[in-house]
Amino acid sequence: MLLASCAVIPPAPPKRPAVRPPVPSADATPPSAAQAPPEDQQQPADLWTALRASFAMDDCDGDPAIEHWARRFTANRAGFEHHLQSSLPRLRFIQSIAAKHDVAGEFVLLPWVESRYRPVHGHGGQPGGMWQIVPATAGTLGLRVSRHFDGRMDVEASTEAVMTMLHRYYQQFGDWRLVDYAFNAGEFSVRRLVAAHGMPSPSPVIPQLPVRRVTREHLIKLLAIACVVREPARFEVKLPTLPEDEHLVAVPVEHPMTVSTAAAHAGMSVDALRRYNAGFLDNRIDPAHASSLMLPGNRVDQFVDAMRKAGAAADAPPPLHPMEHTVRRGESLWEIAHKYGLSVRQLAQWNALHGNRIHPGQTLRLEPTGN
Repeated sequence: MLLASCAVIPPAPPKRPAVRPPVPSADATPPSAAQAPPEDQQQPADLWTALRASFAMDDCDGDPAIEHWARRFTANRAGFEHHLQSSLPRLRFIQSIAAKHDVAGEFVLLPWVESRYRPVHGHGGQPGGMWQIVPATAGTLGLRVSRHFDGRMDVEASTEAVMTMLHRYYQQFGDWRLVDYAFNAGEFSVRRLVAAHGMPSPSPVIPQLPVRRVTREHLIKLLAIACVVREPARFEVKLPTLPEDEHLVAVPVEHPMTVSTAAAHAGMSVDALRRYNAGFLDNRIDPAHASSLMLPGNRVDQFVDAMRKAGAAADAPPPLHPMEHTVRRGESLWEIAHKYGLSVRQLAQWNALHGNRIHPGQTLRLEPTGN
């Protein structure tokens, strides 16, 4: 079993909040008591071994299209390994939530198919977050979407909501392939297909139901990335590792604070903090929107100690920054972003900038377009 010992906070004064570490993942079929080695001899399984053990669908050779997409994903081996490494903290956290909800391990890899684990901003009615959830679906999942906060981009809330939904789909359909179809095409569409054509047989691996090509391909891609995890040597890639003290941890936030203050508490840059907390769309972190921050385990103690020392002073709402900033001579985009607790990437995106060049007198938006 994967242990998250580094993510657990030792006992502290009463005001110190309890931190929720990732739930340790377990093999889908644990060994019997007779087979299991003595507890003091058991070694924790690595992330990938535990993930493979939780897979529930067919392997690489189930359909030629699976290997085709697996090779497309790994065509640039160095790029694939680099991107998977950067995604590993989110992937590991998703794995813990999937295990808690008894969801097949392949769905831990679902954000690879949807967004490559990126917290994509969903402007207007567009899909958002690493799960690519549309606003209407977000409402049914209980994810709040407003001008200040987007629950689709909250790693913990969105993952809990999606895994709860996937578990419910499996209870209804009893076939993980149909669960993926339902995620892509909608629960009621799959229900109608099953009513009209019956449950698909185990073979072929890709059910021969009259679904859209994009829905069929969605399942193929999910099985393809699972195939790479099953047999990395087959595709000449190495799966990255993640030290336990870098596992993501959900840390309760008791007081409102600015993003820049939270970053300073954790000893991180604003960009690094936002990487795992993209749901906060402006400079304000408010427990009314989300009750916790996602932090690497090695930043938790510093953040909690700093937050406790700040005490009641943190209760005061952070000053609201203006909606616009006029560039002064000598100012850089980085300086302006730092001043308002924003990231350079946000400022560039909100102002349709190509690169970081700005000029005196230029007006920059400090909030997303449409707010």
